[in-house]
Amino acid sequence: MEAELSPFTPGQPVPLEYFVGRISEIEALRTLVKSAAKGRLKIGFMTGDRGIGKSSLVSFVRHLVEKNDTVAATHVFLGGVKSVADLIEATYTSVLRDSTEKPWYKKLTGFFGKRVKQVGLFGISVALQLTEEEKNQLASNFVLSIRQLIDQLKDDRQALLLIWDDINGLAGSADFANWLKSVNDEIGTSNKPINLCIIIVGTDDRKESLVQLQPSIARIFQPISLKSWNDTETEEFFVSAFTRGGIESIEPRALKFMVRYAGGFPVLAQEIGDGVWRYVKDDSSSVTVSDAQRGIRFAADQVGTKLLEPQVVQAINSERYKAILKKLPEISKTNSFKRSEVMDGLNAEEKRVFDNFLRRMEQLTAIQKDDQKGSGYYKFANRLYHLYFLLKGAQSDTF
Repeated sequence: MEAELSPFTPGQPVPLEYFVGRISEIEALRTLVKSAAKGRLKIGFMTGDRGIGKSSLVSFVRHLVEKNDTVAATHVFLGGVKSVADLIEATYTSVLRDSTEKPWYKKLTGFFGKRVKQVGLFGISVALQLTEEEKNQLASNFVLSIRQLIDQLKDDRQALLLIWDDINGLAGSADFANWLKSVNDEIGTSNKPINLCIIIVGTDDRKESLVQLQPSIARIFQPISLKSWNDTETEEFFVSAFTRGGIESIEPRALKFMVRYAGGFPVLAQEIGDGVWRYVKDDSSSVTVSDAQRGIRFAADQVGTKLLEPQVVQAINSERYKAILKKLPEISKTNSFKRSEVMDGLNAEEKRVFDNFLRRMEQLTAIQKDDQKGSGYYKFANRLYHLYFLLKGAQSDTF
């Protein structure tokens, strides 16, 4: 099939029409927004492994509450943002940009005044141009400024939803942790309602980093933990996407292979689906086992290139290591393994290089000792490594 016609979108949030599962998480997030619409500040923290679909989920909820709950919402991607002042600038710029076609846009341009600038080719986008002093003032007086901004929306929207995504640069900032606690405390002690919901998106370790910097912050978060898809949800995703692409059926074994190697991770399901799509014959109405095998092998290289550190990809790119990768624990069973149990399944040559493999992966922080389970146990630093290793093992697999 022609690659440009693929119904899959690797590297991008899942399109709304392909969204599956997550009913309880959607309802939890929507409940926070509805509470905010009643004047109660809510700060949610969406956690989950890298590649699990956090950005896609909050994007879905954003569109859902905008359409059905009369809420103004913006999704702020904070890659590279390391200070509270820059966070505020990025947030207000995002609110402004997402309002350009909304009835309240003129109110916001009046609110921000001369700081609104037309940017981009032909001036088709907008941005806020703030001095460092102005950014710092907005950060120091965030509660006052956000109340004033929400007041501009009150005739059109019941609440404001701010999604702060990709907080890597802020997770190690004591200034951010303390600032967020002070914002919560200032609003809480004012006894004045505020129709504001903030959803922070990050991995579990980013959340723990903030809590360590400011332990009291743990109590202000409403936690939402995103788990991997189950097999049924993964099947639904593949069937739905291929059907939309004009493929009428998927051979059962082919579907089983795709589900197995996706491991419940939307980011891998996208790559695998896109890889398989490339090998389906133009005149075919079905995905075959051969299509799945070739597509999964193709996807392994794509995942390594796009999602993982080059040193890890290079280190395991040998046939001897691939043979070991095939014998690591299955995706659905565990994210850790015992050295002796893996050794039992290796041949003499594989046993000879296995400890070298472990040492190298430890050096690259892809694998680490699992001290909680005891001596001889290892775990993957990120489940994406586990899934990627199994994908690489599949490149030399006969399925």
